[in-house]
Amino acid sequence: MADAATANDPGRWDDHWTRFADATKLNPGQIYRRNTILGLLGAEADAADTHILDIGSGAGDLLTALGRRFPDAQLAGVDRSESGFQATRTTLPGATLVHHDVEQATAVPPDLAGWASHAVCSEVLEHIAEPLDVLRRARDFLAPGGCLVVTVPGGPMSAFDKAIGHRRHYTPALLRDQMAAAGFEVELVSGAGFPVFNLYKLAVILRGRKLADDIGGQPSGLARLVMAVFRALMPLALRDTPWGWQVVGRARRPASD
Repeated sequence: MADAATANDPGRWDDHWTRFADATKLNPGQIYRRNTILGLLGAEADAADTHILDIGSGAGDLLTALGRRFPDAQLAGVDRSESGFQATRTTLPGATLVHHDVEQATAVPPDLAGWASHAVCSEVLEHIAEPLDVLRRARDFLAPGGCLVVTVPGGPMSAFDKAIGHRRHYTPALLRDQMAAAGFEVELVSGAGFPVFNLYKLAVILRGRKLADDIGGQPSGLARLVMAVFRALMPLALRDTPWGWQVVGRARRPASD
């Protein structure tokens, strides 16, 4: 099993998005997160001058969903994975994609400084040694008054989570504290997903290290069946519950910044 430093190597993420691209598209947890993010962005992001940035855009599945939901928005993604960008260019050729490592103590790319009216940082902070620093840099991407939506995992950590470099899982209180300490005006933070998302994550935990073989490349028939069952059930998951193992938050860069 990889340690966190190895798991966060850019080359490893190229391998990750190549190996698990098919499973990611079928993953009921990912689909639930995307739908939750779209709901948190809400009708406000329907405006014609909306600029939405995905911080840690991976293989572009979220950006593609954002493009379908907000067809008039300008979209951009920052990431350090070239294979992820290659996949994104296939599904969303109009998006602006910029190589940038948010974990490094460097300024945001000039073309994206203050660019975003809305930004999403989904399933990123749990991989980062200093997540507060990343949140502070995320603020620099936003225009004054801009909205940031964050998702992070809660609940127990699975063997697969550890293998892909999770350093911590969150509680709503921890996410709220970090967003506030980074200078955001926090609008809401909550758990989400109980009970269906929790049950799905429990299945992942119980499968242990074998999960990577189940879903790598072409997912196995059993993995596809399990994911299909949970995709059908996921609409029953509650969006705002203290027991949910998905943690979500929405905050703003102060308008006076």
